[in-house]
Amino acid sequence: MANAGSSANLGNSEWDRDAALTTARILLEIGALNFRPHEPYTLTSGWKSPVYIDCRKIIFFPRARTKICELGVEKLYRHVGYEQIQAIAGGETAGIPFAAWIADRMSLPMSYVRKQPKGFGKNALIEGDVPVDLRTLLVEDLTTDGRSKIRFVQALRDAGALVNHAFVVFYYGVFPGSLETLAGMDISLHHLCTWWDVLEACREKPYFPDQHLAEVRKFLENPVAWSAAHGAVVAG
Repeated sequence: MANAGSSANLGNSEWDRDAALTTARILLEIGALNFRPHEPYTLTSGWKSPVYIDCRKIIFFPRARTKICELGVEKLYRHVGYEQIQAIAGGETAGIPFAAWIADRMSLPMSYVRKQPKGFGKNALIEGDVPVDLRTLLVEDLTTDGRSKIRFVQALRDAGALVNHAFVVFYYGVFPGSLETLAGMDISLHHLCTWWDVLEACREKPYFPDQHLAEVRKFLENPVAWSAAHGAVVAG
C-alpha cells in the first residue's frame, strides 16, 4: 500500500527536507512526540494510533517556537509567494497562537475561526474581523485526515474570505484521502514535517526503543489496517 507520507514530500527541495528534519528534532527534544504502540491513542478523528503529537507544548519553549515559525513562514514564501497571502486565520484553539506568530512575522492581519458560534452576543463564528475578499491562509497546529480544515475553510468562505491554502506544523502523513479531500476543495496543505520525518530523525539519536520504532513503522506502512486492528471507530 502506498502511504501518504512517502508521497507528501515528493518534489520538495533540499531546503524542505532540512526544515522537516529540523522541526522533527525540535519536537523530539521538547517531548511533543509520544510513542505508545501497546496502548494506542484515540485521535479526534476516531483513528487509533501508536503515536501522538502535542503541538501545544511548542508554545512553552520560546526558541523552539521561534524557529518553527521562522521555518513555517519561509516555507510559505517559497511555496505560496511573498504577496499572495493577505490575511491569516487561526483555527480554534490550538491554531490561534501559531496564527498570531505567523501573522506577526508576515505583517498581516489575523482572525480566528471558532469550531461553533459562541452562542451569545453577536454569536460570532469568526473573531477579530472577517477577511472579506482577502486571500486568507488557515493556520492550525496539525492535521490527521484534514476534516477540521474543511470545516474551518468552509466557515471562512461562507463569510466572504478567499481561502485556498492551509498551513500546519505537523501532518500525520499516513491516513488515506486527506490531501485528495483538501485538493477537491481547492485547498493546498503546507506542512513542516510528518511521522516519516520523525522516524528519520530517530535514526540519529535513540529517542525511543527499537521495538517501538518498528511497531510505529508498521502503522505508517498500513495505517488503516493497523488502526482497525486496534479498535478504530471512524465516522464516514
